Amino acid sequence: MNAVSVRNLNVRFDDQVILERLSFNIPQKSITAIIGPNGSGKTTLLKAMLGLIPYQGEVLILGKEISQSFEKIAYVPQRFSFDKSFPITVDEFLNLEISKQGRKKSNINTKLKEVGMEKSGQQLLGQLSGGQLQRVLIAKSLLNNPKILFLDEPAAGIDLKGERSFYELIKHLNEEHGVTIILVSHEMDIVYNYATSVVCLNKQMLCFGKPKKVLTDQMLKQLYDENITLYQHKVDKHG
Repeated sequence: MNAVSVRNLNVRFDDQVILERLSFNIPQKSITAIIGPNGSGKTTLLKAMLGLIPYQGEVLILGKEISQSFEKIAYVPQRFSFDKSFPITVDEFLNLEISKQGRKKSNINTKLKEVGMEKSGQQLLGQLSGGQLQRVLIAKSLLNNPKILFLDEPAAGIDLKGERSFYELIKHLNEEHGVTIILVSHEMDIVYNYATSVVCLNKQMLCFGKPKKVLTDQMLKQLYDENITLYQHKVDKHG
């Protein structure tokens, strides 16, 4: 059984075609990146798979309709808007989710440690850096022990060293806990080094498969309509 199965997915807003005839399967315990130029429909695809926008076609999450799978998925949006002057700590913020889910408060410490934020429980949410906030949002998403984690450009606004550290966390969640990761990304080196499969998107699906096989110079030129060369190098995971 696949983590996500998409069949003949179409999204239209008024008379505008946003996504057309998309079909693919995302394996369980994989890291799948969705790439494409601005306006190609990447975030729209993510939201369609989550059931957040209307679409035509079929999306199955772990073999079931989206409405039957909410407890098995988690979503971290590209931007998390809140009043940074509001005096709420990391612990208090996560405790709101604990109360909603009826889970034990001790789970907060476990998840904060998982994302490398175990010493930040009493820190004000509004004082966190962009990278720290993303880690807290990941911790929040993990409180429900999801099988699939959806991320929309999760490292946007994070410096290069923090970005690499963040993706090492994503890799850890995938390899050590078997969480399927589905993310939107613009960073080709990150996709090449961390993703196990990639969806190349520009309103239609131009390619799907293992990055090292499908991300050719020719495909990148077709995808971005310009000359782009992918230099195949290993990411320095120690910064």
